[in-house]
Amino acid sequence: MDSTLHQSDKLIDQLTRRARELGFSYLGVTDPDVSKHVPFLDKWVKDGFQASMKWFDRHRNLRREPTALVPGTKRIVSVTLDYLPPGTDCLSVLNDPETAYISRYALGRDYHKLLRKRLKFLAEWFQTEVTPHGFRVFSDSAPVLEKHLAEKAGLGWIGKNTLLLSRRSGSWFFLGELFTDYPLPITNTSEIPRCGSCTACIDLCPTKAIVDAYRLDANRCISYLTIEHRGPIPQDLRIPIGNRIFGCDDCQLVCPWNRYAKAGDPEFVPRHGLDKVKLVELFEWSEEKFAKLTEGSPLRRAGYTKFLENVAIGLGNSEPTENSFKVLHARIGQYGDTLDDHICWALKRLASKRYKI
Repeated sequence: MDSTLHQSDKLIDQLTRRARELGFSYLGVTDPDVSKHVPFLDKWVKDGFQASMKWFDRHRNLRREPTALVPGTKRIVSVTLDYLPPGTDCLSVLNDPETAYISRYALGRDYHKLLRKRLKFLAEWFQTEVTPHGFRVFSDSAPVLEKHLAEKAGLGWIGKNTLLLSRRSGSWFFLGELFTDYPLPITNTSEIPRCGSCTACIDLCPTKAIVDAYRLDANRCISYLTIEHRGPIPQDLRIPIGNRIFGCDDCQLVCPWNRYAKAGDPEFVPRHGLDKVKLVELFEWSEEKFAKLTEGSPLRRAGYTKFLENVAIGLGNSEPTENSFKVLHARIGQYGDTLDDHICWALKRLASKRYKI
């Protein structure tokens, strides 16, 4: 065997071993060229599928050219970190209109800082054990085409639901990137797309946000609507949202490849019983309680008022009870017109169900 090739394989093996010691599931290495995916990004933005997330357009040049984000980058190390809590019964929560469904990734610790911290440990290990190098680490924290880079690095393929899928672990994982100026050997383990004729994610999307294979319209996506969107959620989308108050996992729940998903990192175990908390209880949270119980949690992203707006819609889709009417009435006039709009909609919907209007 060629000695240079042997040394390259050994280096990737060492890097992979250290990554797994840090809790990462898989690792791949690629170059920073994402030109193949730029036309898709440009069309997605042109079609307005980014909704109000204007930063996609504002920083498009950095997404097109990773070396503009981190000059001198020669390689990008992509890693995955599994997050699905063990024993999670998603369907029983979704089928209980009194219980709040929170996307499984948001039940435990916020992944952004955790992944970057571990990636920094990986980069510093490389610095000490192999060679000095310039680096930066990211995890959903910069204008980076994460899924496309991970696909190039051999960690999976982009599925029809626009998520990265892997035949080894489904899609219940986070992605992180280590940009380095060291010319690491590129991994050559690319997975071919394996969605085949399956359209389960398209057929079962509650709001029909997956408008076609590989095309997601954020304007209709529950994850966008319950986290990034500001202002009243369109009325025609409120009933399909159901009890999903932060994010949505439906396209993952129906994906056949997720039968291979692994139990997630302990850091993402549900906190404060958020995997089975009642909507009425959440709507009664004070701003102080929200701040305390969401410390270090992705739920902070929405903010307290937006959180209440989402829960109000969930209550409108629940069963009419004296308590649900009571808590909704008590919040009117407290946190602005959008919350009041959602509350009035919820009260009207509950009344229609109670009195069969």
